[in-house]
Amino acid sequence: MSLVQRALSGDYPRSRVLAVALLLILVGLALAPFVFPGTRSLNVAAKVCVFILLVASYDLLLGYTGIVSFAHTMFFGIGAYGIAIAATKLGPTWGSLALGCVAALLCSVVLSLVIGLLSLRVKTIFFAMITLAVASFFSILASQLSDFTGGEDGLTFKLPVSLAPGTKLLETAVFGVEINGKVLSYYIVFFGALFLFLALLRIVNSPFGRVLQAIRENDFRAEAIGYRGVVYRSVANCLSALAATAAGILYAIWLRYAGPDTTLSLDIMIDILLMVVIGGMGTMYGAAIGATLFIIAQNYLQDLMKLGTDAAAGIPLLPNLIHPDRWLLWLGILFILSVYYFPTGIVGRLRGVK
Repeated sequence: MSLVQRALSGDYPRSRVLAVALLLILVGLALAPFVFPGTRSLNVAAKVCVFILLVASYDLLLGYTGIVSFAHTMFFGIGAYGIAIAATKLGPTWGSLALGCVAALLCSVVLSLVIGLLSLRVKTIFFAMITLAVASFFSILASQLSDFTGGEDGLTFKLPVSLAPGTKLLETAVFGVEINGKVLSYYIVFFGALFLFLALLRIVNSPFGRVLQAIRENDFRAEAIGYRGVVYRSVANCLSALAATAAGILYAIWLRYAGPDTTLSLDIMIDILLMVVIGGMGTMYGAAIGATLFIIAQNYLQDLMKLGTDAAAGIPLLPNLIHPDRWLLWLGILFILSVYYFPTGIVGRLRGVK
């Protein structure tokens, strides 16, 4: 078995168009510091890496297991706050970061296990309501415990010196780019997200993943042949929470900040749902496509509309219609069109194109 076969766990794109799209995303993100060296573009690339992992972890629940949860941003926030609190209270050392990571992961797995065992026996809509209530409580708690979390302002913290933007790691530039702590931070985010994404891909293509899909399709038949649905759903909930926590850790390392607006907001949960639907539920590759397209549109659609407004100057109504302030309207229209023309997501449609 080749290295590519092992990495993809035998789950090939099954479409040349999709394979090319995924390869372009991988190469673009891998070479982002050299191809897109600007601060803004590198921030977008890092966010794409984090959200590919975050969306993939949520698709493990929604797409592969059929569980609707609104607590995913809570685990995302636990990861970010775990790193931030450890670095703030114990200092910017590798040891404190490791302790923050371990504490955040342990907290997430215990919390997700408790939520799963107590709630996954009920019907889907009730589980969704329970997770929404828990996530709302955690968000309020993060805002109220200002001594630990910084309240509404969040926590800005320092990282080890080797990750500081001003730290030069190499004396000479590589392809005209200075290799510093910022570049190292980016590659920690990139390789961390890539490794965990491939781990999730392995999970869904394992016998365990096949059972999850069987439970999603027909819970009663899965129970009849000996698979306890609540146990498998609880394990899936824990694995998804751990991956979301890891995404929060990577995001906090990149931003050097953790706050309610960047990790715990309900808007982020809605964005995750949109990315899953756009990319295609029940396929890890959908997370890569959906997150990449959504975040690029979120960051650059206004710029494109501004260019269109300038080009359409003098034409009645059109400049006002495509004014940059209306970018959310057009983003919504693009989402509606994508759902209408790609009911199985972009990946589902591309897999029908050879």
